[in-house]
Amino acid sequence: MHEKSIDLLNKGVADELVAIHQWMYFHFLCDDQGYDPLAALFRQVAIEEMIHTERLAERILFLGGEVEMKAHSDVQKIHDVSKMLELGKSMEEEAVKMYNGFAKQCAEHGDSATKKLFEDLVTDEEAHYDKFDTQEEHLNKFGEQFLALQSIERSRSISSGGSGGEA
Repeated sequence: MHEKSIDLLNKGVADELVAIHQWMYFHFLCDDQGYDPLAALFRQVAIEEMIHTERLAERILFLGGEVEMKAHSDVQKIHDVSKMLELGKSMEEEAVKMYNGFAKQCAEHGDSATKKLFEDLVTDEEAHYDKFDTQEEHLNKFGEQFLALQSIERSRSISSGGSGGEA
């Protein structure tokens, strides 16, 4: 009875794993360039995606399924911040569409608890989209100055005795 839900949940796990890897890659690159606020954003979203993975896995196990821990694509090696944010928005938009579709399918086969989980994930993914969109708007409005200010702030922190960067 729950096979369809377990399949959808595992597709969600795979999607979340791809996102975790992508956002952490961007976190590392932004941190290396001194873009602390952007690095922190990518790190925080990755952590939230880890929480999504955990929620999906818990539901799979509750339904008696096996959690498949397989990401279905590799990290995209993007170094341009604007393109990072574009990809972020695109991936979150796709996740919203996917989870909305999964929620509908769960409603059709009478699994309201899994439907609600997918609906909750839609809300979170929309919030991630909004965060990436806001950063993209700042970058478009202020250009390279937006990134320069982030690097300058790190330099000030380091020169005043702060450690700078994310751990």
